Amino acid sequence: MSQRPDTPLLDTIATPQDLRRIDRSRLRQLSDELRTEMIDAVGSTGGHLGSGLGVVELTVAIHYVFNTPDDKLIWDVGHQAYPHKILTGRRDRIRTLRQGGGLSGFTKRSESEYDPFGAAHSSTSISAGLGFAVANKLNDRPGKAIAVIGDGAMSAGMAYEAMNNAEQAGNRLIVILNDNDMSIAPPVGGLSAYLARMVSSSEYMGLRSLASRISKKLSRRVHSGLEKAEEYTRGMVTGGTLFEELGFYYVGPIDGHDLDHLIPVLENVRDSEQGPILVHVVTKKGKGYGPAEDSADKYHGVAKFDVITGEQKKSSGGPPAYQNVFGDTLAKLAETDPRICAITAAMPSGTGVDRFAKAHPERAFDVGIAEQHGVTFAAGLAAQGMRPFAAIYSTFLQRAYDQVVHDVAIQNLPVRFAIDRAGLVGADGATHAGAFDVTYLASLPNFVVMAAADEAELVHMTYTAAEYDMGPIAFRYPRGAGVGVPLPETPEKLEIGKGRVVREGSKIALLSLGTRLHEALKAADQLEAKGLSTTVADMRFAKPLDTALIEKLMRTHEVVVTIEEAAIGGLGAHVLTFASDEGLTDAGLKIRTMRLPDLFQDHDDPAKQYDEARLNAPHIVETVLKALRHNSAGVAEARA
Repeated sequence: MSQRPDTPLLDTIATPQDLRRIDRSRLRQLSDELRTEMIDAVGSTGGHLGSGLGVVELTVAIHYVFNTPDDKLIWDVGHQAYPHKILTGRRDRIRTLRQGGGLSGFTKRSESEYDPFGAAHSSTSISAGLGFAVANKLNDRPGKAIAVIGDGAMSAGMAYEAMNNAEQAGNRLIVILNDNDMSIAPPVGGLSAYLARMVSSSEYMGLRSLASRISKKLSRRVHSGLEKAEEYTRGMVTGGTLFEELGFYYVGPIDGHDLDHLIPVLENVRDSEQGPILVHVVTKKGKGYGPAEDSADKYHGVAKFDVITGEQKKSSGGPPAYQNVFGDTLAKLAETDPRICAITAAMPSGTGVDRFAKAHPERAFDVGIAEQHGVTFAAGLAAQGMRPFAAIYSTFLQRAYDQVVHDVAIQNLPVRFAIDRAGLVGADGATHAGAFDVTYLASLPNFVVMAAADEAELVHMTYTAAEYDMGPIAFRYPRGAGVGVPLPETPEKLEIGKGRVVREGSKIALLSLGTRLHEALKAADQLEAKGLSTTVADMRFAKPLDTALIEKLMRTHEVVVTIEEAAIGGLGAHVLTFASDEGLTDAGLKIRTMRLPDLFQDHDDPAKQYDEARLNAPHIVETVLKALRHNSAGVAEARA
């Protein structure tokens, strides 16, 4: 491929096929241009930065060596896939990342044929890659499956479950362990690069295969002994004995930023008859961008920022973030209660547990990407008299649902679940939305389920959960800043299963659960302006229901509307069930439920997402007016 000397190489790349026509000596230049393009794009959109910077050379090398999209490249989690998106026909849209109608911040099957598997939750890549590899094997197709997984994602049991079953894929499965935290790798350099190239070479593997065939002619005991001797000798020199025990041929560690080391090893692995193979690559998160390299979190997730200075354009001041309110409240409660402890699954700052950990380090536990273990660990703590708080995002708690049911609910253990990121989450989209927790928790016997309407209510609910020892209790709250109400100096212990009326009326009753309360109050103002006297209740509890309050409002109001930022099966379903069981709908009462729509909503600005979900004040007013018109028509028809 020829181009003018002053033409940036990246401008000549529309697909990986174009990349493979470039002279290998120019791949360093391409990598530098790709890194610059990514920094500029994320500077204008915000998003995940450090992880993508760390895999620029690896991304170039994989697409250069393998025949994507016929070879299936699967990025674990996917937040490091921005360079991949730029190289696979999406550069013209890269500045739409995480915006409404734009590119997803993760891999997405509907977005490109180069995204064979959607991701956003961690530690799924090896299982998915195994599926692709075995499908190719069963159908006698030549394609490989390449799973790129980070060292953090390897803390999840699912990764090892997949590796334990990977032998059947043979040489069609390649796992690339992207070690960007130096948590696994010994030092890398010229010797380890030479050894990696040597043990992945066809000559070495051929000799190894020949030795294996010869040893098989010997007794089973001698054959097994020789095989183990070779494995452990190589493991002592290069590392990787654990992966060998799981059935993988280990290669590495190698420098993930040195293309002269990467490409020959990947070519050897591509052409090998051994398998499955794990290639251990060491990279530096934030590589090539000073502010990211110098940051403690390597600029993992950033707001829009100035590319020159690295300064992020975050809004200053304003109400505190919900997770910080939770973390600070829990830390304060723990000063006088030595039984309180906090558990997070690799999200200490995202859940506010980092604030608790600063005050009480011996009672803060980060279990890694292991929500299942975290929940059962909390159950064990509770069974031994502690007061554990499992602070987990709603979307990630889904991964531990069996443990919630079996290890917590059935045993009625007082585990406290602090459920962050409830409701819609904006730029992270469907994969991170907290849509289902009310439904999947309120259906369980023994559970108490609360939802905070604002940051002051979150303080009260944290304290209420700490003091509740009768069984499991959960409280949910959204992503982002609070609404600006003053925080109470002294928390209030809420009465379990009791809501509160925040506005008195006589004709319309709005029953809100969670932070839609403020939209309900706006709707009440608009309804009052139309002459419709409106009651607004903050239900506080999805379970147990405040049945006395619900019955009173249903008997004294013409229209009752439930409002929640949760999927079908939550508050509205429980209220309808109660009303039906008690015969409260027999007198012409109109009940309407407002909830998240029955679909996975794409990423967008949160306000726009709630408009799409029809959960803002105008939609509440419209729902009430439609119910009234329906009621009036029904009465007129009955009289006729």
